[in-house]
Amino acid sequence: MLLLVSGVGRGSLGLLAMKRACLQSRSSHLLPQSLEYRPIKKVMVANRGEIAIRVFRACTELGIRTVAVYSEQDRGQMHRQKADEAYLIGKGLLPVAAYLHIPDIIRVAKDNNVDAIHPGYGFLSERSDFAQACADAGVRFIGPSPETVRKMGDKVEARSLAISAGVPVVPGTEVPVSSLEEARVFAETYGFPVIFKAAYGGGGRGMRVVKHYEELEENYQRAFSEALTAFGNGALFLEKFIERPRHIEVQILGDKYGNVIHLFERDCSIQRRHQKVVEIAPAADLDPHLRDRLTSDSVKLAKQVGYENAGTVEFLVDKQGKHFFIEVNSRLQVEHTVTEEVTDVDLVHAQIKVCEGRSLPELGLSQDQIRVNGCAIQCRVTTEDPARGFQPDTGRLEVFRSGEGMGIRLDSASAFPGAVISPHYDSLLVKVIASGKDMTTAAAKMHRALSEFRVRGVKACAGNGLQVPHSQVKPPLNQKQRQKRLTWATEKQHNKITTNFACHSEIKVPESGGRLGRRKCQNA
Repeated sequence: MLLLVSGVGRGSLGLLAMKRACLQSRSSHLLPQSLEYRPIKKVMVANRGEIAIRVFRACTELGIRTVAVYSEQDRGQMHRQKADEAYLIGKGLLPVAAYLHIPDIIRVAKDNNVDAIHPGYGFLSERSDFAQACADAGVRFIGPSPETVRKMGDKVEARSLAISAGVPVVPGTEVPVSSLEEARVFAETYGFPVIFKAAYGGGGRGMRVVKHYEELEENYQRAFSEALTAFGNGALFLEKFIERPRHIEVQILGDKYGNVIHLFERDCSIQRRHQKVVEIAPAADLDPHLRDRLTSDSVKLAKQVGYENAGTVEFLVDKQGKHFFIEVNSRLQVEHTVTEEVTDVDLVHAQIKVCEGRSLPELGLSQDQIRVNGCAIQCRVTTEDPARGFQPDTGRLEVFRSGEGMGIRLDSASAFPGAVISPHYDSLLVKVIASGKDMTTAAAKMHRALSEFRVRGVKACAGNGLQVPHSQVKPPLNQKQRQKRLTWATEKQHNKITTNFACHSEIKVPESGGRLGRRKCQNA
């Protein structure tokens, strides 16, 4: 048995073929075959790090052979080792540019008989030209159609589609602003604060809040530069900035036959510099009627554009409980893990099977079958130094010991002693997902798991996952406590997160030397 397991590597086509044949034979007796069903035998992930490994694992479970691509700077990274085949791309290019080089990626796919490409998140995942390049090369793109990616990737067009679908939106520009003067006119019309957003990307990049007229020009230039660097397009649009909202997103899944379902919501309100650091499913104390409106609007918008595969519809919820559409992420999210834990739906499996031509009913995914069981919380352990404003740290990991045990899931890439932390890419080291029968249980497991981490050699912190003390996840006893809990992830936590990395006194936080060790926090 051990020999069989260790053989799942390069050249082990026999085991994968037998496993796939078994899976297909079993499913053929259970479900009717789709007219458009075309099995996938080999998948490339046009990405790196933990998301590449996440997809490789799903493929191996389905009996599908895997292909990795890597830049010159990533020769020693774990995602290269986890695939059945691995190929260098972007030779001579800058580290990020290598993963954005569409011709090289397509060339590797065609030369090695790749059936489908999974884009992961970030990089090319929301680029319609990449989805189209895959189609032109005869390689399937595990995601929405190129046209849908284009519509959803263009935040301005997505906003217009939401309006036509009757989904409420935040006041904003109808087209990307082409000059600073246009931004000034919008700000004068709607008043401050306003927010710049990248028109062709997300993840907090190209996003700048402007609270005063004097800050407009500087933030316009910075947002443009960030968007251009991250997405290859500096186009920006402007919205009225809603202060202290909850950030609620709905996971959707569609197939090729017009079926769309939702897998309920996630609360991503705890953020730093517009990047999510803690995600919770389901959202705590969300009014059932509001939940129904959020999920209904998400499915309605997805059906309007003929959405296929996995995606996320994101909303802001203000203090009055009104929700506003902000964007659709036409890809798998970093935080998809918490949805998987509470619904028991493997989203990557579903993505691949939908791409093969399976319908959602064939996969047992109809809306009345989707249930939420318990609660899941995700925190991100990153190689950042809180004492230096969360600046990324680099070097070699001398010690790495993680928190594990019942109810803990770890999604990581190069998190092991001796691993080299690169300065060229995202600082994410490992995602810690805790799940339990309720939020109190999940938080207790997260608390315990984070306290077990030991990291030396580089500075490290548990994102702002240390902001989940037990006292703030107990059910409220009255209306005043309920309102306090509703603003937990925004008003109270926001101030702590963005200043002194406040923490619960019993949770371990970074000490000098990069070790996650015990220290009482002054602000707890």
